Amino acid sequence: MRVAIIWDPAKNDANVRKHGVSFEEAQALFASGEDYLELFDDAHSDTEDRFIAIGPIARGLVLVVWTEWEDEVVRIISARWATPFERTLYINHPEGKP
Repeated sequence: MRVAIIWDPAKNDANVRKHGVSFEEAQALFASGEDYLELFDDAHSDTEDRFIAIGPIARGLVLVVWTEWEDEVVRIISARWATPFERTLYINHPEGKP
């Protein structure tokens, strides 16, 4: 069970400027109780295990890159709006919802 979500404030500011999504807004993906697609990010997991979550928040469908610290802490690395391809992945996964 994940109980805490953390991020680097400077990285959050840069993320908002680049992608228009704050980590505060993106954290709702994990707390909403809505289903989201979770994938292991093998291409970017050289120094730590990274994961990709695609799912809904209030303003739309997002992709969140995160890692787990200890057993109950999520550290958000990046968040952005899902691309059309990622939206299709989410909608077509077994638990997906449009």
